[in-house]
Amino acid sequence: MKKEVFDFYDKTALKSYNLDKSMQYQLSILGTLDVFTRLHSENVASITCRLCEYLHCTKSFTEYCTICAYLHDIGKQFIPQSILQKKEKLTDEEYEIMKTHTTLGYKICMDDEKLRPYSAGPIYHHESLNGTGYPRALTKKDIPYEGQIIRVADEFDAIVSKRQYKSHINIVDTLKFLVSECYPEENPDVPVKDPNFGKLNPICVKALIKVVIDDTEYEISNIMDYVKDLKSEIKRLEQIEKYDKKRKEAKDLKKQNYYLEGMKYLLIERETVDNYQEVLNSYRSIVEKNKEKIDMLFDEINEIKKLKKIKLNSNDLSSKKIEIDE
Repeated sequence: MKKEVFDFYDKTALKSYNLDKSMQYQLSILGTLDVFTRLHSENVASITCRLCEYLHCTKSFTEYCTICAYLHDIGKQFIPQSILQKKEKLTDEEYEIMKTHTTLGYKICMDDEKLRPYSAGPIYHHESLNGTGYPRALTKKDIPYEGQIIRVADEFDAIVSKRQYKSHINIVDTLKFLVSECYPEENPDVPVKDPNFGKLNPICVKALIKVVIDDTEYEISNIMDYVKDLKSEIKRLEQIEKYDKKRKEAKDLKKQNYYLEGMKYLLIERETVDNYQEVLNSYRSIVEKNKEKIDMLFDEINEIKKLKKIKLNSNDLSSKKIEIDE
């Protein structure tokens, strides 16, 4: 039986839009990027699209924002690979070079009539609401909404990809970090232009938390379906096991052949009389591991839901707290 593989970005709202024709040219330019940056760009676009849905954006804005997200790192094609793929911490000089991918991407878009409408993706996705971002150190009032959304999607995928999560287990640490970045800076050594805000828009982080909760529940559902199918296979194999036991206990050759034929009738695909027990034990082990995984995912959801209240600046909403729906 084929094992179900969960994909963070499989359950995406991108499929609900007819974006292929409208984005054919815009997406073709991603071919100039290295495979890792291209995959990251696709992931950020997928997350951005889903965030827009949870934020109740219009279809036209969602499509526009998604394309901006696809193109947000397009300037990285001009960043040296030695810097782009460096695993160690960048030096101050290398970091300054890396930061230029925002202005380089902006120039690429502005120089191309077809890409010009989406230049907000490259230029705004590293700006912070409190003015600590780059390249222009803008504050909330000057950062367009699409830039604020893409910033959250970009940072989330960067952390998820770096930690190479195969599941939503332990992803709560990532969300806690993003939530912490919604708060105003408390470090006096960090100069901020607007002390009333953190780096990230808490409304966008709220939407991300809801996306992750839904995805985690979807992941649990997939695993439960997989376990259900496996249990059905285990039941069949256990019947073979019973026939095998009776066959070995039977002294009459006719009865032995009777139970042997019963075993063969229940065998499927590459299973044989000699290896069915190995398959059965394997399925039992997989079921137990997946039960443990389901329990951990339920614990993870409970932890994520503890992030229900995010303090907001009164300029964002009339209330200073926002409830994340259960």
